[in-house]
Amino acid sequence: MQNLDINTRRQLATPRGVGVQFDFYACRAENATLWDNQGKEYIDFAGGIAVLATGHRHPKVIAAVKDQLDKFTHTAFQIVPYESYVTLAEKLAAAAPLSGLKKAAFFTTGAEAVENALKIARTHTGRSGVVAFTGAFHGRTHMTVTLTGKVAPYKTSLGPMMPDVFHVPFPNKTQNICVADSIKAMELLFKSSIEPQRVAAIIIEPVQGEGGFNIAAPELMVALRKTCDEHGIVLIADEVQTGFARTGKMFAMEHHGVEADLITIAKSLAGGLPLSGVVGKAEIMDAPAPGGLGGTYAGNPLAIAAALAVQDVIKEENLCARAVALGDKLATRLKQLQAGNRKIADVRNLGSMVACELVDGEGKPDAAAVSAVIKQAAAKGLLLLSCGVYGNVLRFLYPLTIPEAQFDRGLDILAQLLAK
Repeated sequence: MQNLDINTRRQLATPRGVGVQFDFYACRAENATLWDNQGKEYIDFAGGIAVLATGHRHPKVIAAVKDQLDKFTHTAFQIVPYESYVTLAEKLAAAAPLSGLKKAAFFTTGAEAVENALKIARTHTGRSGVVAFTGAFHGRTHMTVTLTGKVAPYKTSLGPMMPDVFHVPFPNKTQNICVADSIKAMELLFKSSIEPQRVAAIIIEPVQGEGGFNIAAPELMVALRKTCDEHGIVLIADEVQTGFARTGKMFAMEHHGVEADLITIAKSLAGGLPLSGVVGKAEIMDAPAPGGLGGTYAGNPLAIAAALAVQDVIKEENLCARAVALGDKLATRLKQLQAGNRKIADVRNLGSMVACELVDGEGKPDAAAVSAVIKQAAAKGLLLLSCGVYGNVLRFLYPLTIPEAQFDRGLDILAQLLAK
């Protein structure tokens, strides 16, 4: 069926709130290649929004899911448990950059992981306040959209947000916000809006996703850890987008000299199947009473099987090192373009979390230019995504398993468009 016909049906059958970036429809995919239903081929630098670190349909992931499919698809872990859930919890607890005894619980979406991390932190501390950052993205549920530090499109027309949630500025070079500004804002918040003894958690993305791939400086993390230790606050690292080799480490928090107390995970955890989780220090994770955590589909056995295979693929194919190599190659190419183009305001990366920020002739955020590049890239067979509070940042979320020659083709298309 023609894409135009499907688009008409989509507009009649689905609400406008489910925004769709492209007007073509996926038919099949393999590793870093996607084909639409008209047979056109695309190089996928979007990766299902950071879900496909191991690529579309990795053979090991497919085999693991098929094997589990032949056994059972669902029991609800809290009714009839299964060993694979326990095995994945053990593996992720062992890998998480946290000291002491650690535990893990699984859910379905990233927002659900964040919701449960807050539930754990509030139960552990007996407090209600939460501090998040401007530019943050933590989900679309009512609580997680309250935490999210970007209004349009997530909060538009929603009315009052959840109570006891506060935001401080995230350091951002192009917005002239430094680490000292963020720390000072936190101190002022504790003097003007909420006493620290009423704060349950501070939540931060080690690298902001939707906010523009802004990288948290080590000194900011050190300051947050000190604040949390001083006031008995739980530090939550939202690694829904940064986790599982994307930054060159299994967890982005490994780049910092301090630990979080809880880490939320999702996206590339299960190679395309819906699975999320919270990994954290045992004494905090154990705060909710039996039945306080869970969900009907939480830790679905098919997704658990996929996640176990993903862990093996990351190690066997050395994807952490590959993330660094690919990300540095892309960032170097972008910086070469930046040298002759004043509209490229900044290029930043941590491993393969790479961002290219565009501005207009007056140095103001240029979302229109980013939209034009994305549209032109798709026409040439390259899928890209935007991000940033002003929508003026290109982000790159290719599979870390992408063949080198295909990666280079994608870079050539990108360079051609940015050179204009």
